[in-house]
Amino acid sequence: MTATDDPLVSTEWLAAHLGDPRVKVLDASFKMPGVLPRPGDDYLAAHIPGAMYFDVEEVCDRADARPHMYPDAAQFARDVAAMGVSSGDTVVVYDAGGWVAAPRAWWMFLSFGHADIRILEGGLKKWQAEGRPTESGRPSPKPGTFNAKLDPNYLRSQEQMVANLDSGAEQVIDARAADRFEGRVPEPRPGLRAGHIPGSRNLPYNELFDASTGLMKSRDELRQAFARARVDLGRPIVTSCGSGVSALVLTLALYRLGIRGTALYDGSWSEWGTADGPPIATGPA
Repeated sequence: MTATDDPLVSTEWLAAHLGDPRVKVLDASFKMPGVLPRPGDDYLAAHIPGAMYFDVEEVCDRADARPHMYPDAAQFARDVAAMGVSSGDTVVVYDAGGWVAAPRAWWMFLSFGHADIRILEGGLKKWQAEGRPTESGRPSPKPGTFNAKLDPNYLRSQEQMVANLDSGAEQVIDARAADRFEGRVPEPRPGLRAGHIPGSRNLPYNELFDASTGLMKSRDELRQAFARARVDLGRPIVTSCGSGVSALVLTLALYRLGIRGTALYDGSWSEWGTADGPPIATGPA
């Protein structure tokens, strides 16, 4: 299924709407464990005025040992309402400009039934490069009223992914770096095997944006990147990565190309790659 609406908004648009009480801004910056300073500290030091911090490590199922797995609808509603977000609001998410976790937050809002969600093009990097204002500290918003209902079609479980090994009904695209996908280096999370889901394709998420500007590449360049990865845009697609975050950069790129109906393997390699997990493959796709 294809569509033409673009989920991105410009820095100009956001600057013009910062004073609108129905526009809520969320900083969803994320880093791998152990990378300092932590994104929450970055947020406290400088963020777009009025933005609340959407912490991927907190807006998750905290009882699950796997990293930042999806929460249930009740928790998601509580968490974003505490950020001042209500169901009638336009929500704009951004990250530091590396296109990592803003797409994760965007996909979570969509999957929980909130369609009025956008991503700031270029993120904080572009915002600051243009000399736009930031503030420090943490705002204290009035709690919102948010209703959430999860659409399970947005996600895939390990059981569904294992079944797909035989059916091949859905293409699996892995957003990790090539050396991790091919099993040439150890995984950054301890205890995981190296390699990839058999039959999956590899398109590293950082090939879809310009690191120097924080801007996602043009639609033509995105289309070419998927073609190089031998992805058929006319067939069903599931995206995967290390832990269900950077995979959504691929999902966002597909969305910008008009592709709808994709899904996220939320457990991703953090689940599949465990010592007692399903079969793995190594080497190029």
